Amino acid sequence: MPNMSLEKIKMPEQEPDVRNKNFQEVALGYTEEMAIEEAKRCLNCKHKPCVGGCPVNVKIPEFIKLVSEGKFEEAYHKIRETNNLPAICGRVCPQETQCEKYCVRAKKGESVGIGRLERFVADWYMANCKTEVEKVPGNGKKVAVIGSGPAGLTCAADLAKMGYDVTIFEAFHTAGGVLMYGIPEFRLPKELVQKEIDNVRQLGVDIKTNMVIGKVLSLDELMEDEGFDAVFIGTGAGLPSFMGIPGENLNGVYSANEFLTRINLMKAYKFPEYDTPVKVGRNVAVVGGGNVAMDAARSAKRLGAENVYIVYRRSEAEMPARLEEVHHAKEEGIIFKNLTNPVRIIGTEDGWVKGMECIRMELGEPDSSGRRRPVPVAGSEHTIDVDTVIIAIGQTPNPLIKSTTPDLETHKWGGIMADEETGATSKEGVFAGGDAVTGAATVILAMGAGKKAAVAIDNYLKNKNKNENK
Repeated sequence: MPNMSLEKIKMPEQEPDVRNKNFQEVALGYTEEMAIEEAKRCLNCKHKPCVGGCPVNVKIPEFIKLVSEGKFEEAYHKIRETNNLPAICGRVCPQETQCEKYCVRAKKGESVGIGRLERFVADWYMANCKTEVEKVPGNGKKVAVIGSGPAGLTCAADLAKMGYDVTIFEAFHTAGGVLMYGIPEFRLPKELVQKEIDNVRQLGVDIKTNMVIGKVLSLDELMEDEGFDAVFIGTGAGLPSFMGIPGENLNGVYSANEFLTRINLMKAYKFPEYDTPVKVGRNVAVVGGGNVAMDAARSAKRLGAENVYIVYRRSEAEMPARLEEVHHAKEEGIIFKNLTNPVRIIGTEDGWVKGMECIRMELGEPDSSGRRRPVPVAGSEHTIDVDTVIIAIGQTPNPLIKSTTPDLETHKWGGIMADEETGATSKEGVFAGGDAVTGAATVILAMGAGKKAAVAIDNYLKNKNKNENK
């Protein structure tokens, strides 16, 4: 019998005043009993609208039915049929705007906790089972994947399952891309990311780190000298955007990218045990309203800042951050200054941040994003006392591959031009997907692009083979 409760089973969490002082995971996960109870809320609809809302088309009702029967190992294998990174997706996917948005249970009450169940299944499997992967016989073709973030890992894993000899080239010293450098430990434990990456390695994927493609090797060298038959570019969006206001070059101003990379990848929160320091003063302003801004603000609080402000030029209703992230930030004591925009950052005589001049905004007519345009309120200038400013207003793709590959067409803003369905670029045999194409977006959308590209690369190489054998 379905559980007809209108509300999801609540996820246990660390208390806000405890967790805002540590980097351990906020949400503690379901017990087996909680997972079975929540799974029984699924109506197992015939038309499965939730599956259509998932960019990687996880077989959601099927895996949830298995959970409701206590068949957790089978549920894991069902998810893994289409999703190579379930423990990650269960934590960082914006389920509320994807699978759960289309859940029929949401018409009356709350949707089924699909993300929570996916997380439970992946965690249970990692704790109780040994991953054994059958390697597929090789087909003799080599594919290079540039970048080991969600798009690259997904594309590589799917191609390996098809029999391709896949090598991932990662610029950093550790694989994982944005999963490692961008998302804090308290939302996505790094040990877990590495376990998911180990599962991809078990498929036979070779991961080479410290390989900056565009510097160490060009795309042409990969294909002509190294013998790769196709290339997938999944290099993400690692180039931070700035506002262009006076004072952005003062000491104490970070891009969110640098701030989070120091903390997440370089373990600055464990300084001096690790060699990378990060300076956080008493008062911190984070400019922006997305998930990255929430991550930066919540990290600053955990590093000991007394007052952390989110400074955002629109109202809370327009914030692109997940509702859960905003809710958690508020619980942890982050102060929201909405309808506020920085005008300049003020420094001391020796070049350190001491304040930020802002202006109040009001919402006017909608702009090209469909959100109401913020308009300055004359005479509303005011100063916030801060000694650290973190700019979190977006990232664009790194221009390195573009600058070393003249026949790769890109948009003016830096994104690689690629076919939406296949990821094919202007360069023969080269495909691209994820943030390198769209600009900064979500982990799951990048994974969806990686899946599509893997199918397209397979089709491309099979057709090429046929033509060569004619």
